[in-house]
Amino acid sequence: MMKMILFRKFRVLILMVFLIACTMHIMIDLLPKLEKRAAGSNSGGGDCTCANSPSEEPRNWAKQRARSAADPGWPNKHTLRILQDFSNEPNSNLTSQSLEKVPVNGDKAEPFKRVKAVAPGPESQRNLIKDASGGKQPAQGAGRLSALYEHPLYKTELPPLTDDDTLFNVNADIRFYPKTAGNQEWHNDGNEEEEEAYSPTREVAAESYPNWLRFHLGVSRYELYSRHSPVVEALLKNLQTQRITSVAMKSGGTQLKLIMTFQNYGQALFKPMKQTREQETPPDFFYFSDFERHNAEIAAFHLDRILDFRRVPPVAGRLVNMTREIRDVTRDKKLWRTFFISPANNVCFYGECSYYCSTEHALCGKPDQIEGSLAAFLPDLSLAKRKTWRNPWRRSYHKRKKAEWEVDPDYCDEVKQTPPYDHGTRLLDIMDMTIFDFLMGNMDRHHYETFEKFGNETFIIHLDNGRGFGKHSHDEMSILVPLSQCCRVRRSTYLRLQLLAKEEYRLSSLMEESLVRDRLAPVLIGPHLQALDRRLRLVLDVLAECVDKEGLATVVEDDLEPRPAGPFHQVPGAR
Repeated sequence: MMKMILFRKFRVLILMVFLIACTMHIMIDLLPKLEKRAAGSNSGGGDCTCANSPSEEPRNWAKQRARSAADPGWPNKHTLRILQDFSNEPNSNLTSQSLEKVPVNGDKAEPFKRVKAVAPGPESQRNLIKDASGGKQPAQGAGRLSALYEHPLYKTELPPLTDDDTLFNVNADIRFYPKTAGNQEWHNDGNEEEEEAYSPTREVAAESYPNWLRFHLGVSRYELYSRHSPVVEALLKNLQTQRITSVAMKSGGTQLKLIMTFQNYGQALFKPMKQTREQETPPDFFYFSDFERHNAEIAAFHLDRILDFRRVPPVAGRLVNMTREIRDVTRDKKLWRTFFISPANNVCFYGECSYYCSTEHALCGKPDQIEGSLAAFLPDLSLAKRKTWRNPWRRSYHKRKKAEWEVDPDYCDEVKQTPPYDHGTRLLDIMDMTIFDFLMGNMDRHHYETFEKFGNETFIIHLDNGRGFGKHSHDEMSILVPLSQCCRVRRSTYLRLQLLAKEEYRLSSLMEESLVRDRLAPVLIGPHLQALDRRLRLVLDVLAECVDKEGLATVVEDDLEPRPAGPFHQVPGAR
């Protein structure tokens, strides 16, 4: 009898130990969630929990247990498709590879659904796209920049847009479902019928779209966005302030890049800070092993806009909390495992890539804050395919070999006889890109992309500018070889270059004024700004030699109509 009682007590004891162990296990799993919720409530309880104050977590983070993808503490998996980002690889036509791919059986573009409806007239469709991309408005603020945008050269009109000239033909057959993006601002209070679908044919509905979508709707054959577009300004603000909900490494490429998804399902390519503003590219570095600089991406966007090309997607600088905005929200286990605490008690990570992804080249915060550039994604390739072209003046990317254009002074004559450079505006686009790259000092332009819908009669997208602004003390004249060999330039480009050489429109001052709006200002140090003025004069020198050699009518392609009174080849007062 005594043995039976002891046996029962033993079983009860084992059961109690088992229940206590289960309770402790559950508490350990719930603890990270409770801590995160408490931290969110302490930060003010707003919609955006992306405060950039230094975190206390680096001190204790190394003691936390490793979490698997199935851990309930990890963020929920997004179901919206990953938009195509900017690749510097030849296979950049492929969609971005990520741990957050859409299910195979899912729709390629969840927010867009086809419904039967009567389409409005073409004129109303074009007006909507014009509204979505932003009408012409005065430049914000006063100074040289606003005066520049008031100049007649920055008020030229584009040809009337047809359906073939817009990237997306917005009509009643396409609707955007805000439920898929989960933004509370897009939902109507309790009205399920109105909430089911918003028709882009209505101006009110278009204005309710997230800014990244409105940016996509504004892309045309001639530009990525219109001059002084309020949508672009709003998108830049989103890139700086929107809560980051997911992070994954960008596959391919030579250096680490991250795909960041925001609370409104917009996405951007994040390039972290690798060099300080004052550091120059070491003289013994080859162009293909140079660092990709986050501030170069930001400055390239502003330079492109001042030159009135509008071919660089919006880029903004941001100070990112590596703990809360990268480590805690990533589902990329390969990225998560590379986080560590440095001897200086700073949070560091290095990810996976071809170059500079190791403990020795880790990216470290202060203690967990890091600067970076965020470049808005272009439309997904399933919606708007892009074609990748090999740059005719591509470098050899070899330590000893030279490319054909480097040894053949008549190389441009061959290019002019090769499609698509034998007709249309593509050769002139290459000249614009050449000038753009020379001003930045960017030698890494091996490929470029265009939107497939527009064929060969469209602009070149200026992507991947991270290797610009590396040396302010050296002007790489080999970048200008396409211009000196071909001696061709648009009249509009030529006039704007002359305008920017005038004292009242000095390029360096305009860049300084434009860049001060970015949160990471100063983006460029003084010597880089001064190098812009010096290189601009060198470009004009090359064009002057071309005019002397071949004549003005041959060198300058007139793309402005009607012609203003007086000689068109020189802005009054220009150099």
